[in-house]
Amino acid sequence: MSLGRHHVEQVMGMAVSIDLVEQPPPGLLAEVLAWLHHVDAVFSPYIDDSIISKLGRDDLRASDFLGDDEIDDEVREVLLRCDDLRIETGGVFDPWKVPAPNGTMFDPSGFVKGWAVERAAEMFAARGVPNCCINAGGDIALRGQREPGAAWRVGIRHPDDPMSIALALELTGPIGIATSATYERGAHIVDPRTGQPATPVASATVVGRDLADADAYATTLFVMGVDGLNWLQDHTEYQGYVITHEGHTYFTPGFTPGFTPGFTRGVTPGFGETPPSSGGRTCRNIESSNRS
Repeated sequence: MSLGRHHVEQVMGMAVSIDLVEQPPPGLLAEVLAWLHHVDAVFSPYIDDSIISKLGRDDLRASDFLGDDEIDDEVREVLLRCDDLRIETGGVFDPWKVPAPNGTMFDPSGFVKGWAVERAAEMFAARGVPNCCINAGGDIALRGQREPGAAWRVGIRHPDDPMSIALALELTGPIGIATSATYERGAHIVDPRTGQPATPVASATVVGRDLADADAYATTLFVMGVDGLNWLQDHTEYQGYVITHEGHTYFTPGFTPGFTPGFTRGVTPGFGETPPSSGGRTCRNIESSNRS
């Protein structure tokens, strides 16, 4: 594959990798990078004077700054969608009830990272770069294909071996892939209902049309555990894949090639895993599901 541009940027506390099939027009890459740094400045719970940190400390109230300017619109969009997700998930995803690095109990990072990367991919697509891959710490936004007739190939990391993949997906954008796990940062995902770290599964991956929601749904699925796949099936544009601590895999029907036309171009196994097309069961009935 011959890429038009490859760039890695340190932002939002991680390396964000950008692969563009087409050469971007002058200044576009800089605009996208500026957007990611802007999101970090506004929404980071690691920055003491970010709007999110001030909201968490009650130094600001939403009514104090939600006017008509661009930043206010961005904050409003994030707050409103996070509240919708809180209701939609029955409180399993609730940024207002999880500990943040700034010492508050407000951290919308489980939505913001995917939201920021999704918009970055849209910026490229709208300006003449219809084929791109943006990877922010394992949360990935895809547009188009890696080359004519060839889908992007994305590996889901094996939770017990950083050098291995559990599953490889071949996908054509627009689509987002988000994984929640503890292998990078330990037991950092908190169940808002209990206030305790959630560790029911080793990793949870969600694939769907919008990375922002896929990011939040992956966190939700991780906290819910295997049973969360039944909840996810109500969201027909998203599919889930869970790896348990024992190495068993469960997944929604969309991870079976051909079940949802156009969703995946193919699924291939990683190290020691079985592809959904030939092993295990989908999650139609979790309690009676065979394990791969």
